[in-house]
Amino acid sequence: MSDVAIQLQDVRKVFTPQQHLHTSLKEALFSPIHVLRRARAARFLALDDVSLVVERGETHGIVGRNGAGKSTLLGIIGGVLRPTAGQVQVVGRVSPLLELGVGFVPDLSGDENAVLNGVLLGLRRREIEERLDDVIQFAELEAFRRQELKTYSSGMQSRLGFSVAVHADPEVLLVDEVLAVGDAAFQERCLDRIAALRGAGATILFVSHDLKTTSRICDRVTWLDQGRVRATGPAAEVADQYLESVGSQGTSLLDRLARPAGEG
Repeated sequence: MSDVAIQLQDVRKVFTPQQHLHTSLKEALFSPIHVLRRARAARFLALDDVSLVVERGETHGIVGRNGAGKSTLLGIIGGVLRPTAGQVQVVGRVSPLLELGVGFVPDLSGDENAVLNGVLLGLRRREIEERLDDVIQFAELEAFRRQELKTYSSGMQSRLGFSVAVHADPEVLLVDEVLAVGDAAFQERCLDRIAALRGAGATILFVSHDLKTTSRICDRVTWLDQGRVRATGPAAEVADQYLESVGSQGTSLLDRLARPAGEG
């Protein structure tokens, strides 16, 4: 069996906002070059020739500024998005913690939604029903489990989504900035659960702006910058490189703001 759980080769992702491409038949017929140029200008290159290998059982962090392509990368690995070009290979059952609660039905109860979400993640109905008490208990929703989901707060829905995902026996867990659900104690339980999955051999891809947590739980880190891989290596080393880059850019900006008006 291969030791590679996730492999990306020269992956590109281009978004073309449709609202910028509306055009009339007359314009398309008589000004096709103008229409083509406008379409090209509207394209957004989210990922640019990204190659990445994550070993089986590895916890791998993804860091970068907002808009660097982190969520797009996890979306492609999770099968939510299709790459424009390149090869993507993922081995094992994937449990994506990207948008918690996707697939939930407002008119169903918490119990019913947990079962539905567990089946969507690949469990048999019997399997998720056997774990239902643990799922509800972890999410701290014992008193609300039979209420309709539309009565839940967004935080309650997120806790339920997280709990289902981590109880679904994931072989590959994708985590995208979802640890902000609940209070500090619940967040710590989330990290403990992720650590337990890691100890059981799950492969984890972890996106977070919290560099301290990233360095704490990840073996290696990839730094994305404007859709390209800037660096990949040991977690603390790459996190320090990224932090140094962000800090130097911030210092440069502060220096410019501090200059008297009229100076270069």
